[in-house]
Amino acid sequence: MHPIKDLVKEHALVKLALRVLEKACDQIEAGKDMNQEDMRNVVLFIREFADKCHHGKEEALLFPAIKENNIPEEVALVDIFIEEHKISRGFVKNMADAIEASLSPIFIENARKYIQLLDQHIDRENQFLFPMAEKSLSEDKLKELEVGFENVEKNIIGEKRHQELFGLIQNLKEIYL
Repeated sequence: MHPIKDLVKEHALVKLALRVLEKACDQIEAGKDMNQEDMRNVVLFIREFADKCHHGKEEALLFPAIKENNIPEEVALVDIFIEEHKISRGFVKNMADAIEASLSPIFIENARKYIQLLDQHIDRENQFLFPMAEKSLSEDKLKELEVGFENVEKNIIGEKRHQELFGLIQNLKEIYL
């Protein structure tokens, strides 16, 4: 699959996880007990799919390719997105810690911050960075990225694991949305 289209497609799954997380927070705030197992699974999906797979592709492959072109506007955007990935990991760690300690208010606080950050982050990547990258990256570089992305999915994430994570978020969608 074309590497930019692949990332946009993955963004849709990450947004789905954000909506599940948002609905879970709404339910907890309305007085329902936090389902720790479901929230562990959301965090698992975020860590393995959103961060390890998706952000992994961006940080290891796409972002360096963009920086090679040395277009100041693109380099500046990439630096912002890398920093936002780091910030998001802190929110996810805090969510995971709060689940294990049964601290719903801390979970909700970090989940809401994560949702806000990632919603904006994804929209800016889709609207600005990805179209710029499609214009500035050569066909050879895009082909190289496609091969690199396939390698991440096959050898770093694992072909079956990718499908398991997709199934996991679909199950959570059925419960929460």
